[in-house]
Amino acid sequence: MKLPVIRHLQKGTTPEQLETTLEVLEYFVEHRSVSEEEMDVVGELITNICGALEVHNNVNQGMSGIEAANAFAQKVMGSIDK
Repeated sequence: MKLPVIRHLQKGTTPEQLETTLEVLEYFVEHRSVSEEEMDVVGELITNICGALEVHNNVNQGMSGIEAANAFAQKVMGSIDK
């Protein structure tokens, strides 16, 4: 997870674009010839896209962009600690 990348994606794309990209990446990793290294890279991309979607959602609910990004980061860090 890279918060600057998440903010960049959130600012520069629509939720619809992010969801379409997410679907393509998820379909891509299902192919048997995708290597472990490629899966790791795609997994990182998927994490950042999901983060951008959540930040979009929080902004739509009234949070500022910075608050929304920080809330997502705290949520992720909280889940890691469990």
